[in-house]
Amino acid sequence: MNARLVVAALFCGAMLAGCNTLRGLESLEPAPWVQPGGLQPATDAESLLLYYQFVRKLSGAELNREHDAARQAHNRSRSDFNRVRFAMVLSLPGATFNDDGRALELLDPVTKNAGGQLNGLAYLLSNQLQERKRLDANAQGLQQKLDALRLLERSMIERTR
Repeated sequence: MNARLVVAALFCGAMLAGCNTLRGLESLEPAPWVQPGGLQPATDAESLLLYYQFVRKLSGAELNREHDAARQAHNRSRSDFNRVRFAMVLSLPGATFNDDGRALELLDPVTKNAGGQLNGLAYLLSNQLQERKRLDANAQGLQQKLDALRLLERSMIERTR
């Protein structure tokens, strides 16, 4: 009787190990942004750099689908990889869903994790987004000054008439 229990336990253990192995094989499937026969990323950071190159080429409906896919992946697993991936999509200039503030929020935990594999990439992206926000604020300030000068010029022209 004990031998049968041991065999049954071993069989169940082997089945569970087989399921985990199959689950691992599913995750080894290449990402859609990795070209077969092309450069194969050795790290998550390299994969994300290829991903950014991939999404920059998308337009319209394809870009919206990719935004939804990145959002869903982030909602399923809030890993550093999915955080950076979703932040990259949100930070695309000119996209209808562009949200630099949300992208910075997503990157914050990754940049604070000094030992994380994606820390450097997240830090770079975060700094770029912060610099873009600063430049946008400067541009808005300059536009307001230009508008004020135009208004002043118009009022001076009207006075001379």
